[in-house]
This record gives sequence, structure tokens and C-alpha cells, in this order.
Amino acid sequence: MDAETLSTIILLGSFLIMILMRFPIAYAVGISTVLCMISMGQNIVTISQQMVKGVWSFSLMAVPFFITMGVLMGSGGISEKLIALANSLVGWMRGGLAQVNIVASYFFGGISGSAAADTASLGSILIPMMVDQGYDTDFSTAVTITSSCEGLLVPPSHNMVIYATTAGGVSVGALFMAGYLPGALLAISLMVGSYILSVRHHYPKGERFSIKNFVRQLGKSIWALLAVLIVVVGVVGGVFTATESAAIAVIYSLLVSVFVYKGMNWKGVWKALDSCIETLAIVLILIAMSAAFGNCLTLLHVPAKAAALITSISSSPVVIILLLNLILLLLGMIMDMAPIILIATPILLPVAMSVGLHPVQFGIMMVLNCGIGLLTPPVGAVLFIGSAVAKRPMEKVVRATLPFYLCMIAALLLISFIPQISLWLPQLTGAL
Repeated sequence: MDAETLSTIILLGSFLIMILMRFPIAYAVGISTVLCMISMGQNIVTISQQMVKGVWSFSLMAVPFFITMGVLMGSGGISEKLIALANSLVGWMRGGLAQVNIVASYFFGGISGSAAADTASLGSILIPMMVDQGYDTDFSTAVTITSSCEGLLVPPSHNMVIYATTAGGVSVGALFMAGYLPGALLAISLMVGSYILSVRHHYPKGERFSIKNFVRQLGKSIWALLAVLIVVVGVVGGVFTATESAAIAVIYSLLVSVFVYKGMNWKGVWKALDSCIETLAIVLILIAMSAAFGNCLTLLHVPAKAAALITSISSSPVVIILLLNLILLLLGMIMDMAPIILIATPILLPVAMSVGLHPVQFGIMMVLNCGIGLLTPPVGAVLFIGSAVAKRPMEKVVRATLPFYLCMIAALLLISFIPQISLWLPQLTGAL
């Protein structure tokens, strides 16, 4: 066994062992990097240099702003407004509250950009409301957690910014525009599955659709929806960079939450900022550690070896795309989203491009795969949050979620094999 192969085994093997032992992901990445560098005879100081280099990026400044924007809007009293807007739009359907849950997640996800925030905020309101109207608790929880993944695709999403930075040369504006149709496709697939289950279990309908009521609720929600417009139009139109638009959106979110919706006082603002700092610290540590880890991967030529291994299995683009999805789904079961994006992108993106996938399309595929991973044990953070909010055993929630997994996989396959679902809107708007 040559020295390069041994170092690769040490790097990936120690990382996998620590993940299975439930080490904090940042420690697992950092310790495996140190062991690898020692085995290679490299200077350990290089790790610190790579960590600093990993976070020394103007584009990454957008990440803390988007996180802050999501926390402020999520804590500022907009959840009820968006639920009422969704209810006025789709509440009349069979299983109306389930459909409202899905559509509200599309709206709310465009503001928070976080599946966890969506589940915690909307779930705490909608799950009890659905149960009171005769819906099964596990079904209500399953709808909530699966629909929360729409927020990962609908802009603004800080995970898109992380992917764009890691991939290099990928436009944040193009990724933002690319997320709308896949997010809508995911919502529609979940709505179809929810409707079928609602008919089978005789879940109730809501009130009849009314244009007047819809316009009234839209007027109440417009302040929240404008936050998304500021970011997307600003970035795609070239008025702001992603970082500048995110900073402006934070100020706007603060004003709307405190002075318009009045769902937050200044004490609440400081509490929200404290939550932001905690989240941001985790994200930036992961980015820094992953930069050093990625440097080891490059030195060991792991991306080229992985590409050769995958393409040696089959020369068929269809088989390779399915393999890429399978790898990402398996990673999603044992890792959180940010580290998957940071570690897997340099390895898998060259393979994806070799079979004709556009980097923007692959980014959407990766984010959705990671989103599905958030709902699967043993490390499904959103699954745990949903179970905690509903006070239901995780095993029963997983069982109720099985039909919705199929809906999400169907949407994933369509996105994987029909490029225009992701690329049409960026091309239409000139973002791509």
C-alpha cells in the first residue's frame, strides 16, 4: 500500500468512524484532517492557514446576514400571516389544512431559508390546529417536516451561498432563480400525496375559495413577501451583490418585525441575535474545518479517484446520475447539510459535469438530497424537531412520512433528469 492510499484511508476512515460515534461534525472533520496531515508528513500549521482561507471570502459574508434575516422574520409574527394567506389560497381542498401547511412552507421558506425554522415555527401552530380538526398527529407532523424542505430551495437560502462559494464560479443569482420551480415542483408532489391520503382518511375541507379574502390576506402578508423580493430582484437584476442584498434585507426584516407586525420588541431582537450568533458560529467553524479537509482531499487526488471509480461502474449518464443521488442521500442520513455541501461538492461536481449536468442543476439536486437527509434517521435534525414539536415518537413519525418520501424522490428524479426545471428561469431572467 502506497503512502497516498494510506493517508486517504486515514482521512476518510477516521472521519467515518467519528461520525458513526456521533462526534460533533466539526471535531470529526478537524481531527481526521490533523491525522491525515501527520500521516503525510505535512506541517500542521497548514491546517490553520487553510481554515483562515476557507472563511476569507466576501461571498460568505452573505451567510450571517441571511441567517439573521430568517431568525428576525421567523420570530417577528409573520407565521400567522403566511398561514392565513395559504389558507385563503388552498384551504378549500380536501385535506385543506395539510395543503395550507405545504403552501405556507413555500412562502415561509422564502423568508427563513431554513427547514428547521419552518418546522419549529409553522409546526408549533399548524400541527395542533390540524389535530383539533381531526387529522392524525403523525400525518400532520409528516406533512410539516417534508414541506419544510421547500425552504431550502426557495431563495434566499444560505445553503445556496455556501454551495456557490464551494463550487467556484457559480452565480448566486442563478442559484436563487433556479430554486423557484424545483421548490414549486416539490410542493406540488407533496400536495398530490397529501390529497390522496386525505381522501383515503376522509380528512375535512376548509372554507370555499374567495378572491376577496385572498386579496385581503395578501395585503396583510405583503410586507413579509417583499423581503424576498428585495433579495432576489436585487441580486438577479445586478442592483446589489448577494452580500449587500442580504444586509439590506436584515435591516428591512428588523423594521417589519418590530414596527409593522409588532411581533417582537427590542428585548426579543437581542434574543434573536443571540440565536443567530450561535448558529453562525457552528456554520463558520464547519466552513473553516471543511476548507482544511478539502485541501487534504486535493493533495490526495481524491476527487479524480472518485470520478474514475464512479465512471468505471458504468458509462451511462443515467446510471451515474442515479449513483450521485444515492451517494448524496446516504451522506444525508449521517451528516448535516452544510458539511455535505462543503466536502462532497469538490468530489462530486466534476463527475456531475462530466455527464452533462450543469453546476446550477447539480446544486439544486444536492440541496434537495440533503433536505431529504434532514428527514431521515439517524441524524435527521428536522425529523427530531418535528417529533419534539408534536411530542410523538420518532419511529411513528418516520412511518407516517414514508409516502411523502416517495413524493420527494419523484421530484428529485424529475429535477435530476429534466435540466430545464432548474435552468429555465435563470436563463429567462438572464441570471445564467
